Amino acid sequence: MKFNELNLDDSLLSAIAEAGFNEATPIQAQTIPLVLSGVDVIGQAQTGTGKTASFGLPILQEIDVQNPHIQALIISPTRELAVQTQEELQRLGKYRHAKVIAVYGGSDIRRQIKQLREHPQVVVGTPGRLLDHLKRHTLKLEAVQRVVLDEADEMLDMGFVEDIENILENVPSQHQTLLYSATMPKPIMRIAEKFMQQPQIVKIKSKELTADKIEQYMVRSKEYEKFNIMTRLFDVQKPELALIFGRTKRRVDELTRGLKARGYNAEGIHGDLSQQKRMSVLRQFKAEKLNYLVATDVAARGLDISGVSHVYNYDIPQDPDSYVHRIGRTGRAGRSGVSVTFVAPNEMSYLRSIEQLTNVRMLPLKPPTDAEALAGQIDTAKLEITRQVENDKLDKFANAAQELLDEYDPLTLAQLLLKNLSKDPEAIPVKITPERPLPSRRSHDNRSGNRYRSRRSGHRDYHFENRRGRSRHDQNHFNHRQNKRHSYNIRTQG
Repeated sequence: MKFNELNLDDSLLSAIAEAGFNEATPIQAQTIPLVLSGVDVIGQAQTGTGKTASFGLPILQEIDVQNPHIQALIISPTRELAVQTQEELQRLGKYRHAKVIAVYGGSDIRRQIKQLREHPQVVVGTPGRLLDHLKRHTLKLEAVQRVVLDEADEMLDMGFVEDIENILENVPSQHQTLLYSATMPKPIMRIAEKFMQQPQIVKIKSKELTADKIEQYMVRSKEYEKFNIMTRLFDVQKPELALIFGRTKRRVDELTRGLKARGYNAEGIHGDLSQQKRMSVLRQFKAEKLNYLVATDVAARGLDISGVSHVYNYDIPQDPDSYVHRIGRTGRAGRSGVSVTFVAPNEMSYLRSIEQLTNVRMLPLKPPTDAEALAGQIDTAKLEITRQVENDKLDKFANAAQELLDEYDPLTLAQLLLKNLSKDPEAIPVKITPERPLPSRRSHDNRSGNRYRSRRSGHRDYHFENRRGRSRHDQNHFNHRQNKRHSYNIRTQG
């Protein structure tokens, strides 16, 4: 369906055209008319399917730009997603001249207070910082007409349900609620029952949910083999932009150091990094100044990055829903993508759980041989030689080059050049500390009762990761949640 068939005004259509969009995605085509009609909507869509525009466009259309009050509130699980949502709405609404701001922890609250005093019509925020502004009376929600719960399953995992309830107490009872989630577990439906009025449900089929343009592979390997196999795959597959997921912060740091040591253009992000550092790394990756981004699930939540060609699950996710979020970063905008998941022999039950959720059987992938990895290295070296010949000024080396040609055979010199430009992926030893094996699926299920209750210690780890830069109110909320028994929590890894 074309965007001009969705009853959007010309100012929005102009911005959409400038952004290079023409056809609406399934989630956009189905939800935009519903949102414009004023009903509550539940949309099941993974990151990268255009869900921000699916709620952002109708919100921007309905905003009264002459009204100085906040008319729409979008609650996001992470700072990165809040910033991305703000940027997307500003881009789509530039001809509507709606004021959109983002508030989140780890950023100067005085600057945010100043922005709130400038009468924005749309506020995007993380739960902790929104509550902080409400406590300070710097955020007024009495005129809010629409509330969006973005990445609801992520907020459920992070233990934000109580925060959301407290925020919604400050919103008029008569308002439209929009809930978006990549997956729809029962706790999400309970949230919908509590917060929504007869919502219309738009559910993307499993085939679309797991992105049928993604080739999904699995590699059976022991822990000590994974790093060398992965770098060989890099040499053979030649990813343009690759996301690599590690289970813990230590894992991310070690993988990043190892990749850099072997000459790969890589950086890592996790919750212990400052917000400024994380945003800097993400900007480099989006600008394709980095080829490899290593991340924990927590740090990568909500990342909306186009152009990712490969996703490597160095550690298989404990929660099948996380797999959907991970691979959803590739295969976008009609492009194909590749995901590779490394699986230890004792982790096969987790692989089967993922396959049951996605309705896709991962294809076994044989690790590349040394010869195949070397062939890939040589191909890359030849491309680099072509690039340098075309772009570099070589005249000043002519005399020295001629002397070498007089002394050595040209073939020998070419072989030496290729040898120096193609790196043996295993010439530099890299040690990756083994992680504790995942619990067996049976004992994990029996102990936890359900996967959301089993995530309690992970809930602590997530908030510990994000304590730096918190406001006093955020910290108080953290301490309060630490001492309170929770029903909804996340897994134990970073």
